[in-house]
Amino acid sequence: MLIVLTYIDLDTIMKSFIIPIKSVSSAQRDNILVLSSSGLSTRQIATKTGFSKATIARVIKKGFPNKENIKMGCPAKLTAHDKKSIIHHVLSWEASTAVVATKSINSIISTPFPTQTVRNTLQAANLKAVTKKKKPLLSPAHRKKRLAFASKHQHWTVKDWKRVIWSDETMINRIGSDGQEYVWRRAGKPLKEREVNVTLKFGEEEI
Repeated sequence: MLIVLTYIDLDTIMKSFIIPIKSVSSAQRDNILVLSSSGLSTRQIATKTGFSKATIARVIKKGFPNKENIKMGCPAKLTAHDKKSIIHHVLSWEASTAVVATKSINSIISTPFPTQTVRNTLQAANLKAVTKKKKPLLSPAHRKKRLAFASKHQHWTVKDWKRVIWSDETMINRIGSDGQEYVWRRAGKPLKEREVNVTLKFGEEEI
């Protein structure tokens, strides 16, 4: 059996995997700077010239060192006024969710945008979607009875409570729902009335 060993140059193999970088001539660089000065975006210049957006951004940064950083990706779909309007809709309770806010804003603007754009805007404004806290709707009479019950049994021991028979209950809602409801609010701020889900005990039937 004949075994043939062939010497392989590692440098030659590595060079075959290297993609050559497209160089930018002086004329092309000047053209990119002219297009940028005319107001075209990085994406538009890349489409016209055939260079990558990273190359365009690098040329512009060198040509205009005092220019603000060039943002990559799609241009913003919302103006500053649109963002303020979205935040106002949610905080003033005109729109309880991002979906409702999206429908409301899209009905008055010419270029609609998706719900995720609204969520991103709210999150950028330090707002977070949280579950509404449940709070029973208590009348003064309810509060008085609860306080009297707590005062009467405050010294009961575990042995005392073991003598109490607890019955199982099945609740059927006639008013409201047990499903989770969400609200957009700023972290660390005190709860507002609209951020609480009031429960009504008399709106249920027990079996």
